[in-house]
Amino acid sequence: MTEPPRDDLGQPVPVNGPAVRVVSLVPSLTESVAAVRPEALAGATDWCTHPAGLAVTRVRGTKNPNLAVIRDLRPDLVLANQEENRRIDVERLRAAGIPVWVTVIRTLDEAFASLRRMFTAGLGWPEPDWLTEAEGIWRTPPNGPRLRVVIPVWRDPWMVVGSRTFTGDLAARLGLDNVYAGHPERYPHVPLDELTAARPDIVVLPDEPYQFSAADGPEAFPGCRVALVEGRGLTWYGPSLLTARDRLTGQLGLPPAGPR
Repeated sequence: MTEPPRDDLGQPVPVNGPAVRVVSLVPSLTESVAAVRPEALAGATDWCTHPAGLAVTRVRGTKNPNLAVIRDLRPDLVLANQEENRRIDVERLRAAGIPVWVTVIRTLDEAFASLRRMFTAGLGWPEPDWLTEAEGIWRTPPNGPRLRVVIPVWRDPWMVVGSRTFTGDLAARLGLDNVYAGHPERYPHVPLDELTAARPDIVVLPDEPYQFSAADGPEAFPGCRVALVEGRGLTWYGPSLLTARDRLTGQLGLPPAGPR
């Protein structure tokens, strides 16, 4: 008897052939599935904004999914993420007999490996061409000197990207050294005066999860170089990785990567 495939947490997931009906509880994974087989998406969260105009049943948020609606959709597989979704929701879905595939993604390399396994072992689909293309785009090292950055993700209280995060690893691939990469917490609370005292080369302000904008954020860092960037490019894994490097490089004023 063939053993069922195991997700990123090592949990066996009882899948039966290629998935026909999929519910995604993670925006990045929703976009990934929609780029391959949009007709297979039966449900997604309210936060799943890409691709635009996605016409599927909404199952509330990543932290409070409507489990009854998900059960009624009768999915072959539910896609989740260790950081974005709650363990109790995963356990309740599994107790109801619904297979759940949990991803763990904290680096770009983990993203590529995890998505490859999700598609081939979890969903039972061929590996998508965009995944290999994105991997090649991010393989080239950055040009120019490395720059020290702080990356706030919230204000009042201020929170920044710390250690062991996908965003931090992606920033490092761009040639950015996160001031708080060695912090014991992944998203530490840091007083504003400490952020400015760190004297980073750039303060990177993404438009999600907090929606920093020209009128909300830069004024807190007088005398500092501030770059407003697309949060999706900095925090999402999936098809957005095809364009994120060039877009972020432009928004940050960095030299383009070398020939690929």
